[in-house]
Amino acid sequence: MVRANGAVSLRELARVVQTSEVTVRRDVRALEAEGLLDRRHGGAVLPGGFTRESGFPQKSHLATAEKTAIADIAAGLVEEGEAVVVGAGTTTQELARRLARVPGLTVVTNSLLVAQALAHANRVEVVMTGGTLRGSNYALVGSGAEQSLQGLRVSRAFLSGSGLTAERGLSTSNMLSASVDRALVQAAAEVVVLADHTKLGTDTMFQTVPTDIMTRLVTDEPPPHDDRAATELQALADQGVQITVAGSSAASGGGHGGAPGGDGMQGRRPRRESPLPVQRRGGPTAQLRSAPASMLEQQAGERARVADMRRR
Repeated sequence: MVRANGAVSLRELARVVQTSEVTVRRDVRALEAEGLLDRRHGGAVLPGGFTRESGFPQKSHLATAEKTAIADIAAGLVEEGEAVVVGAGTTTQELARRLARVPGLTVVTNSLLVAQALAHANRVEVVMTGGTLRGSNYALVGSGAEQSLQGLRVSRAFLSGSGLTAERGLSTSNMLSASVDRALVQAAAEVVVLADHTKLGTDTMFQTVPTDIMTRLVTDEPPPHDDRAATELQALADQGVQITVAGSSAASGGGHGGAPGGDGMQGRRPRRESPLPVQRRGGPTAQLRSAPASMLEQQAGERARVADMRRR
């Protein structure tokens, strides 16, 4: 699968071979020891794949179910008649397919894939930047793309990238793509980052969206044993980024619909030792905190005292 696609996620491997991620991780480690592949956070790539940017065919096969769940939630943040910018990427392409149903929407993009997904949406106006076509991800880049964004102002931007850390924010492997993404960010009042769990904790060469500029992160639920992703989510939340987490059904390809506003729940992934409120699609906020034992004992004693007084 890695030879065919260039990259693959552990979740996808486990689903295909019908075994646990623990078993898959062990086998991937053994294959890496033989020099057949390189382990990457949440998956595996061809040897040396970490240092180069994967093309569209490779990215389109990586974490597909997670991207679908993320796109479902992100679409629920967009309101009728709004103007937004959508950057290049396979996750934003999934988002564009859902935005085709939003009436009166204006989408500004440098992505041919995003424009194609919206080409037959009669109620959506698509505005494309100029620029030079970058064939690996079907995006328009360069000075022409950046200049066409000058003076533009929209409500929010939806961007993806190659890596995301709390220290540097969103990053990508290509300088030209990073420069256009920064121009897209400058045009928006709010910045929404779309990144599946395999990108959490990964730091690539060119920064696009610093953490202090990120308004919201839409991601999927990391595996329970993925401490690095959980730590990164907590660090992002501590810096004020609103975290929206797709439910565990993302692993099996389940989607989540949502209306604008209230359905776009905000949440933070808890530290294991000190749980915080976690909000997920399809369920209310749950406060994962138990009452102290001394309080329970006190309440039990009070009930016993009242019962004794009644008997007297």
